[in-house]
Amino acid sequence: MANIQYYDVILKPVITEKSMNAMGEKKYTFLVHPEANKTQIKEAVEKMFEGTKVKSVNTMNLDGKKKRRGMVVGRTAKSKKAIVALTEESKDIEIFEGL
Repeated sequence: MANIQYYDVILKPVITEKSMNAMGEKKYTFLVHPEANKTQIKEAVEKMFEGTKVKSVNTMNLDGKKKRRGMVVGRTAKSKKAIVALTEESKDIEIFEGL
């Protein structure tokens, strides 16, 4: 396994209708590094966003979709998604404020 630093773990936030509805319950969705585990994700969120305390982390591995271009069949890249639940007394994550 590669040596992953905390700033390499979170790649980008996932902004969908379902993830926006979960923000009311203090659950935030991120695309994360495929080799990152739950403890690394928890550490990265707490270090990158000041004042946040993580209650739980749920992860899911997403396989690449099958894509076809003419007769050639290929796959898109695999990815990993994490849903991070914050505690009640922690601050909200600011990157989602204007959405």
